[in-house]
Amino acid sequence: MRIKNKTEQTGPGRDFLYPKRPSGKLYQYRKWVSYLLLTILFAFPFVRFRGEQLVLLNFLERKFVYFGLIFTPQDFYLFALAMLIFVMAVVCFTVVLGRLWCGWACPQTIFMEMVFRRIEYWIEGDATKQRKLDDGRWSREKVFKKSIKHFLFILISFAIANVFLAYMIGSDQLIKIMTEPIAHHISGFVSIWFFTFVFYMVFAYAREVVCTVICPYGRLQGVLLDNQSVVVAYDYTRGEPRGSIRKNSHEPTNGDCVDCNLCVQVCPTGIDIRKGTQMECVNCTACIDACNSVMLKINKPKNLIGFYNQDFIADRKPYKAGLKSYGYAAVLFVVIMVFSSLIYKREDVQTTVLRASGTLFQVHGADSTSNLYNAEIINKTNRQLKIEFKPQDKNDKIEFIQNSIVLPKEGTVHIAFFLIRSNRRIRGYKTDVGFKVIAGGKVMSEAGTSFFAGVDHME
Repeated sequence: MRIKNKTEQTGPGRDFLYPKRPSGKLYQYRKWVSYLLLTILFAFPFVRFRGEQLVLLNFLERKFVYFGLIFTPQDFYLFALAMLIFVMAVVCFTVVLGRLWCGWACPQTIFMEMVFRRIEYWIEGDATKQRKLDDGRWSREKVFKKSIKHFLFILISFAIANVFLAYMIGSDQLIKIMTEPIAHHISGFVSIWFFTFVFYMVFAYAREVVCTVICPYGRLQGVLLDNQSVVVAYDYTRGEPRGSIRKNSHEPTNGDCVDCNLCVQVCPTGIDIRKGTQMECVNCTACIDACNSVMLKINKPKNLIGFYNQDFIADRKPYKAGLKSYGYAAVLFVVIMVFSSLIYKREDVQTTVLRASGTLFQVHGADSTSNLYNAEIINKTNRQLKIEFKPQDKNDKIEFIQNSIVLPKEGTVHIAFFLIRSNRRIRGYKTDVGFKVIAGGKVMSEAGTSFFAGVDHME
């Protein structure tokens, strides 16, 4: 399936689009999905679960929280694997359902079409009135409407910037920036207004250019879609040849398409879906609603534009998932299973024990041998723990050089100690030893290493 690029048809240039206000059943569904996703987006940074905000992506401090699970720098491999799963899920979704993510779930589209564009419709009117207002001279009415619109745009951009930072630095830190004197949080204050400006420029000026030029996802369709992929498409076998309805004519000389151009007028990226699947199409389904409204008026079957694959349009073959879909799904399933097993095995306390570098075994008294070790204990929880560090073998003894019984929340402690073992229990030059960290009567972590002794101690 060839993905056509709009620039191949219209040439380069930046022309503001005035899409007609959409309406219809699918548009209503999109609104409710958008409202749900917006509620989730704005609520998650301020909802607490297990003492942490629900979702945190703090790249600066390398701390990530997802539904109560805290991922530290030691868990970066899990975070990277989670990002890989997300990318693979989007790829798998695209192979089957095209760019539906862009039209129904992408934050850029949701904010643009369901927030900023609706404000424009409310203040300036539908597409014709907006174009007339922009082309007209500056009058009191124009100044008033533009001022109100851009004030609301800045206000909403400010809110988005704050939520964005709440995900990045944490809602607690954001509240401090907003409530404490500016002099204490200069960088935070500048960051809020910087991102406010960025979001304002995106939604007031860049708009659909983000989807058609900046975002690489549209270009990714060219290698992901095939003839079995279900996308928003025009059924040309039924619609062509297109033409207007002639009065007092009963001869079916034309197809079902009456060439009303409503599908073009409502498109937020300005394409003509009748020219085939194009890179700029975000599968928003606005054209489906517009076309269905016309089909109902002329007593024709709905879904001249609908969710179709290329094989169905060309040959009326029923939908059948291709090998590519099954292949991506299988790989995604395997990666998810690996990720799930790693999450299941993940410990809240991570312990690493290493022999002190540059040291050998030490003779400890007449009948025992000791090795010097360093241990690092990392607390991945958001609570302070009172810990005990013990050997797995009850016959071994530990003599601490440096010890700590308190493990701070999200902190690390270092312990230095001698492990003392009776010579009668030594069976070789190198043996395995284990240690455990206990907190609240529960074994939180275990670690193993090697114990070395002289050959004179072997039986």
